[in-house]
Amino acid sequence: MKIIDYDIIYLSYDEPNAEKNYADLLTKAPWAKRVHGIEGSDAAHKACARLSETDRFITVDGDNIVRPGFLEQVLDIPTGSDLESSVISWCGKNEINGLMYGNGGIKCWPKEYVLQMKTHENADPDNVAAQVDFCWDLKYIQQNSCYSDVHNNATPQQAWRAGFREGVKMALDSGAKPTKEQLLKGHWKNLHRLWIWLMVGADVENGDWAILGARAGLFMTMCTEWDYVQVRDFEYLNDLWKTSFAAIEDIEHETGTYGIKLINELEIPIAETPLGAQQSKFFKEVYQNPSRNPKQQFVIDPE
Repeated sequence: MKIIDYDIIYLSYDEPNAEKNYADLLTKAPWAKRVHGIEGSDAAHKACARLSETDRFITVDGDNIVRPGFLEQVLDIPTGSDLESSVISWCGKNEINGLMYGNGGIKCWPKEYVLQMKTHENADPDNVAAQVDFCWDLKYIQQNSCYSDVHNNATPQQAWRAGFREGVKMALDSGAKPTKEQLLKGHWKNLHRLWIWLMVGADVENGDWAILGARAGLFMTMCTEWDYVQVRDFEYLNDLWKTSFAAIEDIEHETGTYGIKLINELEIPIAETPLGAQQSKFFKEVYQNPSRNPKQQFVIDPE
């Protein structure tokens, strides 16, 4: 499978850096198409499928910058893989905390499967796994290389929303709210990523807002009766930002308050105060992202 044989579709919604990132993509892949402003993740991906002229298509999210080496890739898919109903997923490197996993990364979708799937706002109410994210309802062929950089911190709101969404989703067990005991027994990779979202990022612009968002998302999911399925609705999140977070003046105090609540109610291994700028920078310098491939120890970062 040669990457350049497939349609590349830039999928944006309201990202403040979307135009800049799209212009960058066109310098690398002038044939790229675009879907913009479609409400609902299911509807947006179906719009991409309808726009695609190839049997599979590649999506690049609005906050994502593709590395040039990605377009040179030739994939050797393992024998027996179900390509007709599987999403191929690459790592994206998060600008805020240095994490490299599927969140925000490039995806390659089977066109016909996407047209038939029912996820997010189109999910069956009884299908818990499909309500909030694709990852629990679809099959994935995970690539262990990082070929893009996720810049989701252009504004305080964008950073907060990115953190909030991961604070919610990382807590869930196949789309369902776990008990405190179940949360702490979750997969170690997900837990470690969640702890990092709650602690790391003070060294980059608006990184503190992402940390606050992650803490708020985790708290609202695990410690209140809030309907966590709302995390799939970007307009709901935009309103939540405006009504509950945009006017915060002392972000350090607010973040610490959430930290105390999370430590007391969930007994999670974080500190009240996130890592400072130099500490976050040091962490990202030495941290090795765990592999998505059992044959390798760490994620491969060509850069």
